[in-house]
Amino acid sequence: MKSFLLLLPVLVQMCSAHYIWHVLNAGGTTSSAAVRQPFNNSPVEQVSSNNMRCNANPGQASQTVTVNAGSSIGFTLDNTLYHPGPAAIYLGKAPGSVGSWDGSGDNWFKIAEWGAQFNPFKFIPDGQSTLTTTIPSNTPSGEYLVRIEHIGLHVAGSPQYYISCAQINIVGGGGGNPPKVSIPGYVSASDPGLTVNIHWPIPTSYTVPGPRPWRG
Repeated sequence: MKSFLLLLPVLVQMCSAHYIWHVLNAGGTTSSAAVRQPFNNSPVEQVSSNNMRCNANPGQASQTVTVNAGSSIGFTLDNTLYHPGPAAIYLGKAPGSVGSWDGSGDNWFKIAEWGAQFNPFKFIPDGQSTLTTTIPSNTPSGEYLVRIEHIGLHVAGSPQYYISCAQINIVGGGGGNPPKVSIPGYVSASDPGLTVNIHWPIPTSYTVPGPRPWRG
């Protein structure tokens, strides 16, 4: 029993070594009910897995937030981003009701990404707890999953994806037609942005994995 008590702080630290995007920020409002909350805070590590869509066994969202095209959109973390790596936000247009869509199909497009800066080298999201962008004003109206990913690159050759999805209804949109990708399938395990060793030699350039952001 004594040995277990001595080990308990270590176990607690190990369990808290990850994080969850648990709050949606949309058009000046916040909601945790609109987020398909991940079952736990473990990252996704296989880029070919369907868990890349909205994490492993996410819970059902009880709310779909209405937000205007051109408004802000983003997520807040239950911690800070202490694993170095890039981040991105995607929109996936549901073919019907977003509440019953699992994210399958070529329906996704990236609207924002946060990469690296140099001299000195660091990732832009490092240390942050909220990442926010704007929905392109030309985005077609309809129901969407909005998806955030942060890629922890602290272990060379073993990228860790921290992912959450939330349900939104975009109104006041336009007639844009962004090029779309499927998730999984939008990135390869051999992508240089995933295989890079960020510790040595220090990178002098970096491209965020996945398609380039569509801004309308």
